[in-house]
Amino acid sequence: MSSVLPSATRVVSGMRATGRLHLGHYHGVLRNWVRLQNEYDCFFFVADWHALTTHYEDPGIIAESVRDMVIDWLAAGVDCQNATLFVQSDVPQHAELHLLLSMITPLGWLERVPTFKDQQEKLRERDLATYGFLGYPLLQSADILAYRAAFVPVGEDQVAHIELCREVARRFNYLYGREAGFLEKVEEALRIMGRKAAKAYKDLREAYLERGEKEALETARALVERQANMTLGDKERLFGYLEGHGRLILTEPQALLTPQSRMPGLDGQKMSKSYGNIIGLREDPDVVAKKIKTMPTDPARKRRTDAGNPDLCPVWPFHEIYSPEDVKAWVRNGCTTASIGCLQCKQPVIDAVNAELAPIRERAHELERDSARIRTILAEGARRAREAAEETLEDVRRAMGLAWE
Repeated sequence: MSSVLPSATRVVSGMRATGRLHLGHYHGVLRNWVRLQNEYDCFFFVADWHALTTHYEDPGIIAESVRDMVIDWLAAGVDCQNATLFVQSDVPQHAELHLLLSMITPLGWLERVPTFKDQQEKLRERDLATYGFLGYPLLQSADILAYRAAFVPVGEDQVAHIELCREVARRFNYLYGREAGFLEKVEEALRIMGRKAAKAYKDLREAYLERGEKEALETARALVERQANMTLGDKERLFGYLEGHGRLILTEPQALLTPQSRMPGLDGQKMSKSYGNIIGLREDPDVVAKKIKTMPTDPARKRRTDAGNPDLCPVWPFHEIYSPEDVKAWVRNGCTTASIGCLQCKQPVIDAVNAELAPIRERAHELERDSARIRTILAEGARRAREAAEETLEDVRRAMGLAWE
């Protein structure tokens, strides 16, 4: 039994290894990771096993992407001193927990995940009628539950995955949380708390279970959390007893909704490699300029003298992200009166995007020349991740009757 309580502020997140990153990744994920690493105990991983669920016929892209992805992370400001960075397949505990959870997860739970049919429709050119693709939300649950994460940063479209993760944890705790002598161990844990704290705990538990007072549940949890002289096992028993069931072996994570990315693609759609509308984080300034100069604009502006409407132009969302108010006012007036041309309109965007990418590009080029540093960072991150995940797996194996020696 581990006696070290995992951080109540632990965050876990991963990215599939399917190629170099672009501005959509930077604005949608990486800037948020940089902020989170200074506020939480963060575990960020390259999800190479997840990449295999859709790219199993093209493994070369996965092998190439691992190093490139980590370089992009570091260049964008993710700090290996403030966060644990690792590759999913370097931590076998993920796979073991996935296997064990698959023994108790109803098939219908996986089939009803909204993204299951959605991804099959979007990726019709790929054969996704595989066990791995059906089970990837459960592997995602194992990625999270292995670290007893408190929070998982996700967009709105991924909330269903976190709810599945919570349901799996809840089912596991229900099946395996009632250890022998559970109530006697609860009473012993209450004795350790002291008479006054124990009475407060019991009153709060009664308020929650008998009258449904959610605030009482949160107050009781905080009371247990503050007990410095109590082992993890005793705290888990008291957490479980609060809600009327057994010891909490797996922690139910909360979705930490990320700000919605406003980063559009070059054609006005969502920026995505599959649409061919991206600006890569390491692209040369001349390439960035060429891509933006050839962006489509308002179809009404067939000639330089035709007035246009910025709201109908794919370039305008870039101005909303990158341009100050005076430039946006200049663009809107110039476009609607035909006093500026489309190339003039695009130049401030070109300058702003290249200014944003310049330090990222410079750091990435330095890291490209230092493969040993990347290997060291990932090796140390994997070591820390294995240690943290193994604490959970020890409890899971014991609960499922697999610690037989």
